[in-house]
Amino acid sequence: MYRMGQEEINAVARVIESGQLFKVNSGDLQESYNFEKELKEKVGSEYSILMTSGHAALTSALIGMGIGPGDEVIVPAYTYIATAMAVIAAGAVPIIAEIDETLMLDPKDVEKKITPKTKAVIPVHMQGNPCDLDAISAVAKKHGIYVLEDACQAVGGQYKGKYLGTVGDAGAFSFNYFKVISAGEGGALLTNNKEIFEKGLIYHDSSAVAYFGNQMEDFSTETFCGHEFRTNEITAAILREQLKKLDDIVKDLREKKNMLRDALAPYFKFIPSNDYDGCCATSLTLQFDTEEEAKRITETAKLGTIPINTGKHIYTAWDCILNKRGAAHPLFNPFNFEANKGVEYDPNCCAKSLELLKKAAHISININWTKEDIDAVAKKLIDALNA
Repeated sequence: MYRMGQEEINAVARVIESGQLFKVNSGDLQESYNFEKELKEKVGSEYSILMTSGHAALTSALIGMGIGPGDEVIVPAYTYIATAMAVIAAGAVPIIAEIDETLMLDPKDVEKKITPKTKAVIPVHMQGNPCDLDAISAVAKKHGIYVLEDACQAVGGQYKGKYLGTVGDAGAFSFNYFKVISAGEGGALLTNNKEIFEKGLIYHDSSAVAYFGNQMEDFSTETFCGHEFRTNEITAAILREQLKKLDDIVKDLREKKNMLRDALAPYFKFIPSNDYDGCCATSLTLQFDTEEEAKRITETAKLGTIPINTGKHIYTAWDCILNKRGAAHPLFNPFNFEANKGVEYDPNCCAKSLELLKKAAHISININWTKEDIDAVAKKLIDALNA
């Protein structure tokens, strides 16, 4: 969470004072609907759905794409486990692909992993850095598969002038505590595809979407059983204020990142970028020649996070995926479905990714840094390099 203040306090107060906390209501505020409207206008998407989490948005998008048992969805070796778990929630199976030197999904390995069962690929914009969406989209178009952008860590980022999450067939945002804008928890599905929108809306709140208001007006999709990922007016009110701050948050993060990068450029290498100007700038990632050098410098400076050490963000730590525990009840476990049989996971399947993740270090950007703070951080890292 980068900036939270009186504006959000006032937003919560106005909802409580209105007495209208439920999403569908007859009050004047209409926080949820207004946030969805303001979000899609901001990023240039035809449809948006506010919901409880980025995981909910990813799952709802996959359902909207018609993905289920018998289908495969390609995910990167470096992403939070929720990306792969969304595929399981849809009844399909995740196929793990390599990342490249940008630490983003490798388009070449995506193409190698495509089979007749592949229905979608999920490029994940980790640490707010854009994937190579041109190359990934070209591969997807060639093979007739969907592109679902996981932009949960990249709200406000861009790729060649388009907001991340709006380039593919659908995109997912997260608004939890650790994201660029936040309401503590929350997420959103974005798409220009009416079928994905309709199915995603029904799935995210099937118990209420046809019961409250006219949410299914002009729908061609009939209702079906899904989940309840509906959020509330307090969350939406906070996010409306956060959305107003998004541009300044990203602008200030980029300014601080560029200052630190300039200070370190004579001494360090950085990971390449698919669109440096479009990144959210939540971190600056150093690139080292060896794992030992990455460890020595981060430990000596007491700064930075080596990605290989980030637990559930690395596929080798996805125990429930690698061990095919897709559900508590075996009959609900997608790995046990006849249509999904044959998929096996090897902990060494993305060895190149593991090596890349050992030889990098994320330096988190503090939006409140002064020039003196940045100089002090740079000095610690340079001193550690020379130690």
